[in-house]
Order: sequence, then structure tokens, then C-alpha cells
Amino acid sequence: MTGQVALLGCGFVADLYLRSLQAMEGITVHSVHDRDAARLSRFCAHWKLRAEPDLQAFISALPADCIVLNLTNPAEHYALNRRLLEAGHHVYCEKPLAMEIEQARALHALAAERGVMLASAPCSVLGEAAQTLGHALRAGTAGTPRAIYAELDDGFIPQAPYQGWTSESGAPWPYEDEFRVGCTLEHAGYYLTWLIGWFGTVRKVVAASAEVLPDKAGLGPTAPDLSVATLFFENGPVTRLTCSIVASHGHGIRIFGDRGVLSCEASWDNAAKVKFAKRGALRRRLVESPFPRRIRLKQPTHPKVKRWGAAAMNFMLGPAEMLDALRENRPCRLSADFALHLTEVTLAIQNAGEDAGAQVMTTRCAPLEPMPWAR
Repeated sequence: MTGQVALLGCGFVADLYLRSLQAMEGITVHSVHDRDAARLSRFCAHWKLRAEPDLQAFISALPADCIVLNLTNPAEHYALNRRLLEAGHHVYCEKPLAMEIEQARALHALAAERGVMLASAPCSVLGEAAQTLGHALRAGTAGTPRAIYAELDDGFIPQAPYQGWTSESGAPWPYEDEFRVGCTLEHAGYYLTWLIGWFGTVRKVVAASAEVLPDKAGLGPTAPDLSVATLFFENGPVTRLTCSIVASHGHGIRIFGDRGVLSCEASWDNAAKVKFAKRGALRRRLVESPFPRRIRLKQPTHPKVKRWGAAAMNFMLGPAEMLDALRENRPCRLSADFALHLTEVTLAIQNAGEDAGAQVMTTRCAPLEPMPWAR
């Protein structure tokens, strides 16, 4: 992999991208911009990168085939994505792609009009754990999958010492944004990308969401901090997905098939163990094996990143896939269709409230092509 990226925004998450970049040979950073001059200076000094304090100068100086990583606050995503696409640049955006579905549609159309790539985080769907589960599904390891349970519960976050959480270069965890944007928009994608990557289009969402912890950090009403969704795929099993910053920490996924259960306990770890527990009868009882078999792919797969905080994820897998697609003149796995469908499904869950009922999705997306080492 070779190529250049540029960073727009250098807050908390930007350090995770730069730490991941250290594991990726051949990718360099062209320049960095942030509207906060002190933060920009501190970040670029820490990572020894070139700062560009002026946004227009940053955009104008970008070379062709440079991937711009939009790592700004979610409220800024739409306007900045639009500005970058209008300037003819490829964009990889932190989640969410936009805060409203019509904004996401406009970005999707603009990317097609300008002939540039538009992709959305998260990219863990390209990681070893997700690809191992996908391989096991295609191989029929558990038989036909009939139902999936997935959890993205982070514990009772309002009682955590989050005001002391800082990134490697000293940026504070943006708790105001996190609470106002909400855990569903921030985190649902970590399993939605896997699910959509394996099965393609979600045709219908039946969900409920609520704010059950009011007045977080003294902010008053904020986004829902609990959501429960049932997903109906065009070609996949019925799935239940929960997101919260209330329930005890759990990032597991279980795929229930005719022959047994495939599982993974850590969506935020690219190298998390994937296991298969065979189901059978024992002394007139139906049981799942207490000694599940680990499923592995042939190594090597992709560069790994050591755990930092809650995650052991390579955040650069998505930008690297875009650069590879450019170099190889092929479609990118993380397509604009994928980003738009992910956004519609996520927003449907986030905004469900108590009365949304069944929501029919209007966008479509094909399953992702497996990574070469997972075929």
C-alpha cells in the first residue's frame, strides 16, 4: 500500500489514526488542518507533521489522489465533506457521514457527479475478526444463520472518569459531542458495517430509542443513550442490535445457525477470537459445546495495532483500502453506496423514539467483497 492522506481535524480520534498509521508502510501524511490553532500546533509537534492553519490553503494544496480524512466534530461533517467533494477530493469521513439522511444523499450524489470516492468509518469490517466471521458464514460453519444478537453496550458512562480521558497528544475526550450525538450514531456502525458487509441491504428497521439518563454532564436533554433495533435483511437473518451507555459493558456478537453458534466477544479488537460452539443432544438435553472451537484465517492478514484505551483497532484500514482501490483502478470496498446505507440504517435506529414502528429503508447496498486473505 502506498499513497498520501491529509487530516482535517486533530482532536481525540486523530491520535488513533496516527498510531495506526505507524503500522502501515508506504502511507504518508501530506498536511493537517484544525480550526483550533493551539490544538493543531500541539498535534503536529507530537507527530512531526506539517500544519496548515488556513482551511482554504489546506484544500487548495492537496495533491491528486490524496485521501482526506474528515476527523472533525460530527456537526461539521456535512459542510466539510461537501466542500472537499466540490473541490474534487476523495473523502474518508469519521462517523456519522452526516447528521441527516438528506444531507447524506446529497453527499452521495455529489461524489458520483465529481467522480470521487466517499467512504465512512468505521472500517473494522475490513479487520481480521469481521473477515473471519464472514469467512465462517460463507463456509457454512454453523449452517444456515437464523438469527443474530449483537451488543454495543459501554457501561454506565456518566459515572466514568471521562473528564480525565485524553488522547496521546493531549486532546480531551469530547464528551459533549459524544452525549449530544449519541451512542447509536457513534457506535452502531461497529456492527452494522459487519452485518451489511456480510448480508447487504437492510430492508426494514423496527427500533426504539430513548434517553434514560437525563442531564448528562449538566448538558440537559441530549441524544438517546439507549437503542434496541431489530433488523430485517433482504438476504440475511433477523438481527437484534443494542447500543447504550447504560448497560454493563458488552461488545459481543452471536450468530445462531442450524449447526451451532458463531461468536466474537470484542468488536473493537481486530484480533478478537472467533469461536464456533457446535450444538447437539446430550442425555436428553440440547446443549452447545462448552469447549468452542476457535476459527482462524491463514496469516498474515493485516497490520495490527496494540490496544490503546478501549480499542485495539487499526483505524487506517479504510483509508488504506481507498488508496489500494485508486492504485489498482478498481471499486473501493467501502463505497459511497455502503456509506449511505449505513447512515440511513443508523439514523433510523437513533431517531426511532417510542413510536416510529417499522421503517422501510430506501437505500441499497451489495455485500462487500471479502479481503484477499479471507477468501
